[in-house]
Amino acid sequence: MPSAVTAIASAPSEIAREHFATEFTFETDCWDVHDALSRQPDFVLLDVRSPTLFAAGHIPGAINLPHGKIVRSKMQQWPDKTLFVTYCAGPHCNGAARGALRLAELGRPVKIMAGGITGWLDEGFELERGAVAA
Repeated sequence: MPSAVTAIASAPSEIAREHFATEFTFETDCWDVHDALSRQPDFVLLDVRSPTLFAAGHIPGAINLPHGKIVRSKMQQWPDKTLFVTYCAGPHCNGAARGALRLAELGRPVKIMAGGITGWLDEGFELERGAVAA
């Protein structure tokens, strides 16, 4: 009797390749964000959590913009082709996806940072504390 893992066959390699290659157009990871922030970032990192959670600890260089506040008028301060990377608390939180959806609905390029704060800390990276003016 097959296990739950093998009961459903894996996708053919070509379909799997397409699927996994496409994932990178939607997501980035904590390590790549950390590396890019240590240089000259070519994206805007958005912490889409509440200002209180942001002040308690956020990724250095992030801008706090709660997902409910992502509206066209706020986004006009950045050029149309600016890539935004959203993050929230972690894999148990859908705030990053909510923010990404709002940005996509505004026609803005966007990716999610997989793992959020939880992933950032799991990688051993530090958080910054205190409110930062946007």
